[in-house]
Amino acid sequence: MKLRTIRATCTAVALTGLLGTLATTPAQAATPVGWEGQALGLSAAQQQSQGEGMTVAVLDSGVMEDHPALKGKVTTGPDFLQDGLEPGDPKWGEHGTAMASDVLKVAPKAKILSVRVIDDSDDETPDIKDLEELRNQGKSPLEAGIQYAVDHGADVISMSLGSSDWFNTYSAEESAAVDYALLAGVPVLASAGNSGDGLNSTSYPAGYAGVIAVAATQPNGTRAEFSTVHTYNDVAAPGVAINSATNTGGYKPVNGTSPACALAAGVVALMKAKNPKLTPTQVNDVLIATTNRPAGGGSALLGYGPINAAAAVKASASPPKDETAPAAYEGKEHFATPDGTPKDTHPELEQSVFMTGAVAAGAGLVLLIGGVLLVRSGRRRAPTPGPMGPTGPAGMMPPQGRYPG
Repeated sequence: MKLRTIRATCTAVALTGLLGTLATTPAQAATPVGWEGQALGLSAAQQQSQGEGMTVAVLDSGVMEDHPALKGKVTTGPDFLQDGLEPGDPKWGEHGTAMASDVLKVAPKAKILSVRVIDDSDDETPDIKDLEELRNQGKSPLEAGIQYAVDHGADVISMSLGSSDWFNTYSAEESAAVDYALLAGVPVLASAGNSGDGLNSTSYPAGYAGVIAVAATQPNGTRAEFSTVHTYNDVAAPGVAINSATNTGGYKPVNGTSPACALAAGVVALMKAKNPKLTPTQVNDVLIATTNRPAGGGSALLGYGPINAAAAVKASASPPKDETAPAAYEGKEHFATPDGTPKDTHPELEQSVFMTGAVAAGAGLVLLIGGVLLVRSGRRRAPTPGPMGPTGPAGMMPPQGRYPG
């Protein structure tokens, strides 16, 4: 596999000032709770479950485990990014610490497993030589992080991150890693992306099958303008001015589908503590069935609607049956009934149709080449005076990467 570089852009935008504690949840939640507490129904949810016994793997930029809101609750796993940064560096743990605190804000008795797969930098990528070991294993940091989390006791995986470009962001290996988690019974959540007010590009891992993609809402319950609009959106959670821990020991409010994903992961921890037998499919189905459904029903804006934590935890006690288990095919010998055509054969190619398409394609190619040559010839004869702008190679693709959601 071609190992893709990974970078972090702190898209969870800091607002000015520190907010006071607006307590709507029990005292165990050390991180100040704002409007998201009422929006999620945290008080009622935490009367049913506190996330006891659950481990939430936060795949992110690292977590400062000595933060007052996190002390004694964090296990630090490997640094799969291997970029040489360590705790205390400004680009280490800013985003991940915030996300871990948001998980614990919802599930205060859960534990955090921190696995570093991105950094907090806007413009730096890891040196490919530092990643040689992972490259030889054929794994990206995200793929390796998912597998490590599953193998080391994670009950929920939270990924507040996403791909940062339009091209080549899908990875079959990362998709397989998600499948590995789901088959092991571990629900996987990811932020939907923060490009809703820009190019609105597809984001992975949110786009992988089986991942619960979380969009962001603002205080009035509607979509936050930055939240990516896409058919892969499953549910939504608060994502504007969410009080979160910093990697310097304090707190600040942040925006993004990142905190929305972390809060949703906390809700899933409450659900699984209530019913440890919940499968990933049941988690997804319960979350969707108990949302505060928008008047127009589900849509690409917020999926099936904002999460109702209290209702989701209550419904977890009696979830719908999981019917996604593999089953042997018991039908006819051939899928292509009733004509009996074997599935490993196909009709002969109609040569006339093929030749017509080939001729049309060839003619189009000739016209395209001729047009390009004509334009280039015209430019050589009539140069435009004055500056021409950048002289670098045309069509160069931007560096690939991942950013915090």
